[in-house]
Amino acid sequence: MKILETERLYLRELVLEDKKELSKVLSNPESMEFYPHPFSDEEVEKWIRWNIENYKKYKHGLWAVILKEGNVFIGDCGITMQDIGNEIVPEIGFHIIKKYCKKGFATEAALACKEYAFNVLNYSKVFSYTTIRNIPSQKVASKIGLQFYKNFEKFNEKQIAQIGFRN
Repeated sequence: MKILETERLYLRELVLEDKKELSKVLSNPESMEFYPHPFSDEEVEKWIRWNIENYKKYKHGLWAVILKEGNVFIGDCGITMQDIGNEIVPEIGFHIIKKYCKKGFATEAALACKEYAFNVLNYSKVFSYTTIRNIPSQKVASKIGLQFYKNFEKFNEKQIAQIGFRN
């Protein structure tokens, strides 16, 4: 079932059968440079199960990002509830398989998620956060209209949070 659709992509709920494709990003050392470590097969499955629980609990989570042309799985993107400096807030996150990076897919999917957060879920604000070192993700957040909110510590590393408000 499609949750969101953009010009080039659609987003749908993750299913356990996505494990092999999702591993292409979550288990890739280069893609996971800003995480504590690349995920094991077990961690990828746990990630999918966590999102399935999020769908039930919050009516959102990270969704599979599918390139319409060829119906190709290229990563995940969506809205999860995250702890940003001791505040639980809706956060837009994304992971795109390396060969599909730098083509605007993360920005396109994240922007659609931001609009969904405001127009469907009725959130008044959304966040994005990453390590201070992850400039590419910060640029995506900026491109979708998020601006600096605050720095905080998480995973023993300095993080940057960005925020966007419903117009």
